[in-house]
Amino acid sequence: METLWFAIVSSMLAVYVVLDGFDFGVGILHRFVARNDEERRTVLAAIAPVWDGNEVWLVAAAGVLFMGFPRVYSAAFSGFYMAFMIVLWLLILRGIAIESRSHQENPLWREFWDTTFALSSALLAVVLGTALGNVVRGVPLDATGFFAMPLFTDFRPGVQPGIFDWYTMLVGVFTLCVLAGHGALYLVWKTTGPVHARSAALARKIWLAVLPLWVLVTLATAWIQPEIYTNLLNRPWSLGFVLLMVGGLCGVFRFALWRGLQTTLQRELTAFLSSSSFLLGLLAATMAGIYPVWLRSTLDPAHSLTAANTAAQSYALQVGLVWWSIGIALAGGYFGYLFRSVRGKVGSGAEEHGY
Repeated sequence: METLWFAIVSSMLAVYVVLDGFDFGVGILHRFVARNDEERRTVLAAIAPVWDGNEVWLVAAAGVLFMGFPRVYSAAFSGFYMAFMIVLWLLILRGIAIESRSHQENPLWREFWDTTFALSSALLAVVLGTALGNVVRGVPLDATGFFAMPLFTDFRPGVQPGIFDWYTMLVGVFTLCVLAGHGALYLVWKTTGPVHARSAALARKIWLAVLPLWVLVTLATAWIQPEIYTNLLNRPWSLGFVLLMVGGLCGVFRFALWRGLQTTLQRELTAFLSSSSFLLGLLAATMAGIYPVWLRSTLDPAHSLTAANTAAQSYALQVGLVWWSIGIALAGGYFGYLFRSVRGKVGSGAEEHGY
């Protein structure tokens, strides 16, 4: 049962990254692909129906983590308190920017909120990538099952690392680039005109940068935490995630770089789905590699928090599975209906969504 709930929480976090990831990517590219107010309304209209719903997956994943693994939840939210506060404020600023930019016609007002939207999206990508880097690298958990870390120390991994070091920052920069590329492919799929053309051009450049960064992060991870790759090799079923990741990356290059994106809507959608597959496979392979450890201790491996030593009681997990199944079915049905109802290209969005 603990393994099932580990997979459930991991899958919900992966879905969040894929869905809110293209929102972040659109924000990162907002000021690059849109040159005037009408084009910026087009960019915002592309994510208007879904951006706030996508963020619900983060809240839902945190709630499921609390239900299934309360010790992991308490340790993570106390140890990463400062980082989570940064994430919270960036999410707030990002939401305010989206909703407030068109409340006044003053150009300075709109420039301020457009810049806030772009900066908060970029910083969120870096911080969330850094958080993943911390999970892979490990944290200074002691015998009490808790830890405390400064934002940074000497920027080197070690027994007492900071939240930001060279490895976690490398993962953060990689996350920034891959989400920017993910968002660019979403805009190619959803927009037309100058925004579409600029997004297509940027998508090619960004994904060409993602490839060497992916290789670099893979090598750095093998040096920092080689056990991940040992676990993947010892678990043949996890190689399916690796194939999903590699296949997704090949699909991006096949449909977004080699033959261009300005052919058919189907090719544009396939390129975006390939990007989604890359993200899903990457996160799934990472979680499969670190299983059964949730938080690895850099002080003593015996202090690590695992699925086995942090899970709630079996009865609670069984009851929770029933209610989770009902909830996820409703959520999946709603999101399926939502994305189907807004399929196709968007215009300026000014009349529809007020952006």
